[in-house]
Parts: sequence; C-alpha cells; structure tokens
Amino acid sequence: MPINIYAVATPFVLVLIALEVLFCLKRDNGYYEFQDSISSLGTAIINQCVNVLVAVMWYPVLGWLSEHGLFKVEASLWTGLALFLGVDFLFYWFHRFGHRTNIGWAAHMPHHSTEEFNYAVGLRASVTQRFFSFFFYWPLAFIGFDAQSVIAMVAFHLVLQLIPHTRVVPKLPVWIESWMNTPSHHRVHHARNERYLDKNYGGFLIIWDKLFGSYEDETEECSYGVTNPPNTWDPTFINFQVWREVLRDAWDAPSSFDKLRIWFMPTGWRPEGVAERKSGGGWKSKDGKEIKFQSNAIAGSKPYLIVQVLLGFPIMLLVIHGQSPLAWWQKVAVSLVIWAGATSWSGMLESKPWALKLEVARLVGAGLVISALGAAQVLPLGWVVGADVIAAGSVLWAVTLRRVGSAAQVPELA
Repeated sequence: MPINIYAVATPFVLVLIALEVLFCLKRDNGYYEFQDSISSLGTAIINQCVNVLVAVMWYPVLGWLSEHGLFKVEASLWTGLALFLGVDFLFYWFHRFGHRTNIGWAAHMPHHSTEEFNYAVGLRASVTQRFFSFFFYWPLAFIGFDAQSVIAMVAFHLVLQLIPHTRVVPKLPVWIESWMNTPSHHRVHHARNERYLDKNYGGFLIIWDKLFGSYEDETEECSYGVTNPPNTWDPTFINFQVWREVLRDAWDAPSSFDKLRIWFMPTGWRPEGVAERKSGGGWKSKDGKEIKFQSNAIAGSKPYLIVQVLLGFPIMLLVIHGQSPLAWWQKVAVSLVIWAGATSWSGMLESKPWALKLEVARLVGAGLVISALGAAQVLPLGWVVGADVIAAGSVLWAVTLRRVGSAAQVPELA
C-alpha cells in the first residue's frame, strides 16, 4: 500500500485551521461557528478512517489494471505532472457527476451540508464519496500509471483542495483567477444562491469549468449550504440523508425501470406515482432572509467537546497511518469507537437525552479496546496506561455535564 498522504498532511492541516481560527477570532468576522466546526471535524475524523478501507479495496483493482494496461509509465517529473493533470481532469467529471445525478449527490452532499465556509468545512467529507471516485480514476491505472502513484496523487490532489475553502482570502489578481480554482471560485461552488447552483467543479484548475460551461464568477454575497439542509449535527444522518431519500423513492416507484434508473437520473428527479416528499427544513425565513440551523448544547460542554475532538485526531492517525500496528479488524473496532464519539458529540450539541449515555459508553468502550490492544502487545504499555487515564478522566468530566434545552431551532419555511 502507498503512504497515506492524509496521515502526513494532518498536522499541517490542523495548524492551518488553527491559524485561520485565530485570525477570524481577532477580526471577529463570524466565519467560524462552534457547533458547525465540531460537526465538521467529527465527520472528518470518521471519513478518514473509512478512506483507509476504500484504499485497501481499490488498490488490487488498480494494480491489476496497471499490470495489464496499455503502457508502462516510468516515474519522472514530467509523468508526475501528467498524472496530476489527469487526476484534475477526471476529478472535474467526478465532481460534476456528484452534483448532477442522484447517486452522485447522495455520495457528495455531506460535504455541502454545512452552512459555513472555512478550513474546517474543507475537511467535512462523505464516507461514501471516496469509493465512487475511483470509478472515474481507474483509466489512469489502465494507461500505465502504477496503483501506488494513482492513489497517492488522488490523495495529494484532495489535500490541495483544502486551500480554496476560505472566506479570508479575497479575489486574487485576474492572472491567477483566470486559470486556478481560487477561494473566490470555490465560494461560488459552495453557495446555494440560485445563480451559483452546480457551478465551478474544478479541483485545482478552473479552466475545465470554462471549457465545459459550468463556470460562474463571484458577483454577489454567498449563502452557503444546501437548499434542503439536514438541520442536525448527527454525522450518520448527514452522511445518509440523500441515500435514504433516493432509496425510499426507488422502493416506492411503481415501475421496475424507475427503481433502477432513479439512481442515475439528474439530481432531484423522482419517479411518477411517488408521494410528495416532506422537506427536511428550509434555509429562508418567511421574509426571505437566510437563517442557519442552531441548537441548544448541553451546558458546559464546549471545552469538553474541544478536548475530545482534539483527542480524536491522534486516534484517527492510529487507524490511518501507514505504519499503524493495528490489524484491519482492530482498525474497524477503533473506527467504530470514533464514529460513536462523533455521534455523541453531535447529540451533546443538540442536547439529546441519549448523548451523555452514549458518550460514557463510548469512553468505556475505548478504554476496553485500548486495554485489549495493550494485552495483545499491539500498543506499548505507556500508551495504554496514558490512554486509559484520559478515558477515565473523560468519563468523570462527562458525567458532570447536564442536559439543557430542546434539541434544535429549525428554520421556519417560507
């Protein structure tokens, strides 16, 4: 397996986020919203753990294609550049597919579910999107690029795409804006303004959008998010909201043909004879003003959530790092603990009655899993003792928190 680019990039990405947070706090510009950021970072941790499984699944497929491919591409500066451009070109079409078809949108929507736009948002990704992406990237292996290079370049290309996820950087000089996917171009892509919908799919280069008719310039203030927002911080609901909607329509469709083709039809297409779907919520008040989802968190949970999310990243690295001592089933066990954590954090943000119970159970489970790894001599004793102490301290901290308020404040539909 190739080196995990995400594991290498994680420290630098966290530093970049921290710098943007500090800058925004100093400017008091409101570009970071605490609840949204916790949700984005929790979802990011889950996604990276799932990405490891996706790479393991696709690596032998790409390896076979490369071995039986048209050519044998030798590694060099120029072939590396060609591979990067190939990934960028195919990403455009994968990204466009992700917005223009029901199945693509089901896999991609979680990235757009947030109503903010910052570097934390750049990390919020779907747990199903990466799997579908390689249905577009496989031609690179068949041409003759080796599987390791393809997977590594796809990861590097994705890491680079974090950079445009910011409101801090204004429009750049035209000689840059004319060819590169800048923050201005990507703000348009994440906006739900009518004129901005389904625009600017480019990853590194914006020229693909200009060539294929999907380019739009930033000319009005952006409202970020989707037109049918999930109105929750729950990572499971966010990741499978559209999957559930399309699957329900496929199930209810009278025609067998419609049950199949609905997945590949344009986004929002629904079969005839299917009952009207109740909207999950709106993003405008009755007077047409933007209103964002907010919730009443458990009292005193803010510092606790900050600490737990920060602790989540080294646990994530234990799963995704190329030198991880964990077997695949141990990685799955740790990933499930991480998913439970992101879920309980979202419940704490919405003051759900089950949130603290799940969080305590998650911490106890984490302690047991880590102790088992120590007993099996997978992890050093010092790591195990330190992790168990942190888990026990977190349990004591969690039980001191109390639930307050109702779950959420959902926008009133216009």
